[in-house]
Amino acid sequence: MRIAILSDIHGNLEALEQVLEDLDRQRPDSVVCLGDNVGYGPNPEEVLNIVRERRMPCVMGNHELGVVDAQYLGWFNPLARTSLLVTRQLLSSSSLEYIRDLKPFLIHEEGLFVHGCPPDSVTRYLFEVSNRAMVGLFQRMTQAVCFVGHTHDLELVTFDGARIRRIALGEGVVQLAEGCRHIVNVGSVGQPRDGNNNAKYAIWNRSANSVEIRFLPYDIPRTAEKILRLGFPEINALRLF
Repeated sequence: MRIAILSDIHGNLEALEQVLEDLDRQRPDSVVCLGDNVGYGPNPEEVLNIVRERRMPCVMGNHELGVVDAQYLGWFNPLARTSLLVTRQLLSSSSLEYIRDLKPFLIHEEGLFVHGCPPDSVTRYLFEVSNRAMVGLFQRMTQAVCFVGHTHDLELVTFDGARIRRIALGEGVVQLAEGCRHIVNVGSVGQPRDGNNNAKYAIWNRSANSVEIRFLPYDIPRTAEKILRLGFPEINALRLF
């Protein structure tokens, strides 16, 4: 059983299209989306249409929450808030209704999937959690593996019952230690922040107890041009490079 995990597409259609081409070659058994399909990027409606058409199970991201919850919008910094206001104008009523119905977490093939931090936080960043607090998270998890996004960075956190180990992930396959629990941050499809500008996604191989991180190049200048043309903050384009 192989499950692909996509996160933080952020309206980046060019990045998503390259990931989808690779997915069609890899042919995983299912695909799960960890939220933040919208925000920052120029094609939120098109991205959501693809997620819905492909029937990808999806959880709520903090940018989805900002689009549909005016009270939560104030949580964002001014530039991100501007991006969400532009994003909302690009979304259909059907897409907004879809977003409102998203749940904060899901359980699929005995894995836990959440945007921010287990067990069900849409907004908490993994880097905010100390090792001591991380032990508590693992002890409350009933699943052996949890997948998250939100930070746009790649990381594996492992708990062996006594200590926490945190390692940065790169391209390729990492074996998950037997008898341990794991939190895997799968990075970002549409706006990586790990020093490498390729689109990123992960494939969880349950039978092999491994996770593969895949890197895909895409047409960054095209995405950046659309971002600027639609009136998003300039930083949204510059950040892609």
